[in-house]
Amino acid sequence: MDAVRLIVTSRRSLAAGGDVPGILAEVWQAQALAQAIGSRLAVAGPPELRGEALGLTELAGRGCGVLDPPELAPGELRAGQLTELGDARHTLMCLGGLLGEVGIALVGLACAADDEGTYWQCMEAIDAADESRDRVLEMLRRLADREQVLPEREAG
Repeated sequence: MDAVRLIVTSRRSLAAGGDVPGILAEVWQAQALAQAIGSRLAVAGPPELRGEALGLTELAGRGCGVLDPPELAPGELRAGQLTELGDARHTLMCLGGLLGEVGIALVGLACAADDEGTYWQCMEAIDAADESRDRVLEMLRRLADREQVLPEREAG
């Protein structure tokens, strides 16, 4: 499935809310998807994005690692459904939005946490989501820089 469609599905599922375990499961799904997208960009994306894409893969993996993995039925792992990235810029813009929403959802969970374990789990996941989003924004900046350089080369 196309990356943007999977991101949209994640955004809708995250926005639907639910109980704490349900929201944490959606956060985990979003981080796993970010990890898969980063991995694909690192292997087959534009050369100037590969280092940042590797960083995204690592950070999103950390975001999954600080959360308990959800119990998913076969085929429910969105990252496993990723078949194509499509336009890198559009995919990264959508992924940045998803990671921002993940951070907001986690802040809400942390503020309402009944126990210290959930609070700290959310705090670690907020940090990972924020750093992952920073990588996405850096990749978008690099793509914008490349787009400015290409017209100059064509004109010269």
